[in-house]
Amino acid sequence: MPTSTRFAVAVHALSVLAFKADGAERSEDIARSVGTNPAVVRRILGLLVNAGLVRTRLGLGGGAVLAKNPKQISLLDVYHAVEDGGVFALPRSTPSPTCYVGHNILPVLEEEFRRVEAIAETALSNTTLADIADRIEGQAGYQFDGDFRYVASKKIAT
Repeated sequence: MPTSTRFAVAVHALSVLAFKADGAERSEDIARSVGTNPAVVRRILGLLVNAGLVRTRLGLGGGAVLAKNPKQISLLDVYHAVEDGGVFALPRSTPSPTCYVGHNILPVLEEEFRRVEAIAETALSNTTLADIADRIEGQAGYQFDGDFRYVASKKIAT
């Protein structure tokens, strides 16, 4: 069963924007960071614009910018902006009504999926984009200096 990567791409894109406080970032540059096609990033940015998490600027120096402070954007906000279903999906086919398991499995799965999704939503609501940016800097081992082009060549402090 295929899973969506929209949420991961959206968090990645928003993280780039969180570090780009001095201006807008083009979808092409975000796509290069994500390692995907700019059209994919533009589609996700459109969903984030619709949710009020991102604004776009036109013209020279244009691109996407955060519409809110990173401390005000929870991962749950991002998840709801880009995902259209629950974490888990029930089978499309109808289980056998004459089978003991088939007759009873769907209500049990629905209840379990709701329980797990509630736990996931609580966890996502407790993490902000600012938290993610802080963790990215922690992972990098140094504080971001505002220049994306040279980050890969910097030495990590040990």
